[in-house]
Amino acid sequence: MGVTSYVHESKTVVAPEKMFKALIIDSHNLIPEIAPQGIKNIVFIEGDGSVGSIKQTNFADGGHLKWMKHRIDAIDSEKLYCKYTLIESEPSFQKVESVVYEVKFEASADGGCVCKMSSEYHTKEGVELEEEEIKKGKDKALGLFKVVEEHLIANPNY
Repeated sequence: MGVTSYVHESKTVVAPEKMFKALIIDSHNLIPEIAPQGIKNIVFIEGDGSVGSIKQTNFADGGHLKWMKHRIDAIDSEKLYCKYTLIESEPSFQKVESVVYEVKFEASADGGCVCKMSSEYHTKEGVELEEEEIKKGKDKALGLFKVVEEHLIANPNY
């Protein structure tokens, strides 16, 4: 099994605590509400959001994926850090066994934050990922980040 790593940083004017709450703690409530065209719902099929919990994201009809499951490996609300692993999807990925994500939100001087995200793609034996395949996943994640950011700017009391 091979591992392909990717690191990305996104900046926003939104405070790190708000971004962490929206994208990590309350994502199962907020994201289906603000992005219903892509996500039907997000449910915990095991646990309550703490370490070891498994969260299933169910996508809107017509998309490539029906659902994905993530396991929460580490979460620290004080350090605004989360580590989680993509463990299963329907249809299943042909090249990837799992993807491990680490996300950290850090305050910036302007009152906003920098979101630092790393991804480790654990590929199946003898398989290599193309840059274009990684870019597709990155672009979807960045799009969701922007939707959440816009919602938080428009709703400062969230």
